[in-house]
This record gives sequence, structure tokens and C-alpha cells, in this order.
Amino acid sequence: MTSQIEYTDQGHGSPVIFIHGFCEAKEMWKRFEAELSSHYRVLCPDLPGFGETRWYEENISLEKAAEMLQAWIKGLNLEKPTVIGHSLGGYVTLALAEMMGEELGGIGLFHSTAFADDEEKIGVRNRTITFVKKHGVRKFVDSFVPPLFTEEHRENMKSSIEEVVEIARTTSFEGLVSFTKAMRDRKDRMDILRDFKGKKLMIAGVLDGAVKIDASRKHQEYVDYYHELSDAGHMGMFEAEKESLGMVKEFLKA
Repeated sequence: MTSQIEYTDQGHGSPVIFIHGFCEAKEMWKRFEAELSSHYRVLCPDLPGFGETRWYEENISLEKAAEMLQAWIKGLNLEKPTVIGHSLGGYVTLALAEMMGEELGGIGLFHSTAFADDEEKIGVRNRTITFVKKHGVRKFVDSFVPPLFTEEHRENMKSSIEEVVEIARTTSFEGLVSFTKAMRDRKDRMDILRDFKGKKLMIAGVLDGAVKIDASRKHQEYVDYYHELSDAGHMGMFEAEKESLGMVKEFLKA
């Protein structure tokens, strides 16, 4: 069953697409949207199975998700959009770059990686699927979201964590299971990142427990703009909002 991509669309100018991460939705970007839409056309889609984009099958791949976004981009006649993805959204961004190449104006990885999962991470994905099948989406996301924020921030970022948990609870069972498999089975796309001709951004969190900083640093030579958030975990759009927004603005202006 195909999904109709649900999305927000604000502002005018060069198109910028923000793709959310795993167990997230388009609302993750609302502060960025508000800030950037005075100069750009900012579009934030829900990936299938997340937010308002429904998905009723247990199987999807990053390539299939990218195909759906490519059709959505073409349907809206977006010219040379810049695509920035958070975590899973970054994996989808690279799959899209592999398909669309120079039809994209630029790509950004935000707490994401071009590497495939290693054995340890594959084990984590498999345990996630087992847990969700046994306990359901809500119990999983309630324990999954808070550790994405670095420990020192969890107290003073309680409202942001609650906001992300609420967004995560809208995730469908099918979306969660199918994208866990898709992330587990994805291929290495470092060559896609290296060879992409448009401008390239990477934002990494030094304290990120999900995408380790040592792995992020191995991407540095392949991107035009590489930034580290010294005091952020996996959620720089909340933990270091002004700093990460500033980096995105600089990248878009270039």
C-alpha cells in the first residue's frame, strides 16, 4: 500500500527540505521552520509510518523511502532543493542523493552517518524489534527518547524531552519495525557522500551516544562544512538550537 506524504510547507525562495529521524515527525523542525521560512521555502515531510504519513506494511527500505520522496519532490516541482536529514533522515538523504545526484542543490547530515551499521548496532536493532513486538511502541519510545539527550541536559530540557516523546508516540508499529530493519540492513554510502557534487554539511554532537563522534570525524574530509556541537548529544536542534541553526544558515547562504 502506498503512502501519501504529509508535510508542512512554509515561506518562499530556494527550497530546503528537512527530514526527521527515527520515531520523529515533521514537528521536530518547527523552530528551524519558523526561523528560516523568511528567506527560504522550508518543507518538512513525515516519512512513511511516522507522524501523519501512514504505512501499513512491515517492509520498507531506505531506497523505497527515497523513491517516495523523489516522487514527492518532482510532484511539487522543487528545483535543486537542499536536503538536510537528522539521523535516519540523513540515511534517507544519502539514498536520495544516490538517486537524484545533481538534481539536489546540497545535502546535510545532522547527527547522522554514511557508514552502515556495525555488528554491535545490528544487535541493538534486532533487540529493538523483539522488544517492540513484545511491549509495543509506547513503552519503547518512552525509554528510547530521553537518552538521546546528553545526561547533563535532561533536567533542564524536560519540556523538550516531553515534546519529543509525544511526537515519538505517534509512530506506527509498522513504521517503527520496518525502519528498524531498513536501518539495520542499509549499505555504506560513504562513496555517495564523497562523490556528491553539490555542497555538503555535517553537524555532529561530541556527546552523541547514537552516532559516535569518532565515526563522525571520519566524514570530515568529504564535506564542505563540518561542525561539532561540543555540548550536545543526538538532539542538537534542541540541545544547541541557536548554534546548530546558525550552522544551517551559514551553509544555506554559501
